[in-house]
Amino acid sequence: MPKLTIDLDEGANVVEVPMGKRLVNALVDEAKVDQLHACGGNAKCTTCRVQFIQGKPTMITQAEKEVLTARGLNPQGDVRLSCQTLIEHDMEVKIISRFAGSGRVDAGKRCADDINPPPAWTTP
Repeated sequence: MPKLTIDLDEGANVVEVPMGKRLVNALVDEAKVDQLHACGGNAKCTTCRVQFIQGKPTMITQAEKEVLTARGLNPQGDVRLSCQTLIEHDMEVKIISRFAGSGRVDAGKRCADDINPPPAWTTP
């Protein structure tokens, strides 16, 4: 199983994650991180963004590319949406948006196991 390293303010956490799992769900389920995902994992809000330190995905969904561009973020950069990313190899990410201190009522409803909207894969 791929290893996911999560850089947090309080130190790094390493967990094994099933191949093909959505990154946002791996952060919540396996790593127990309070990752924000306000839109429920539908590539609409960017609250689930993470910064890739190592193992950045080589593909991106069209929905992610469009929302990153609309928010002024470079789809070729290191900041990506965890709701639109599948675990396909070892990855190391820095958490950008956490529930703690956000002022939100909750982190967001659990994201579906499959990427929404149905992914149209492209290069960044």
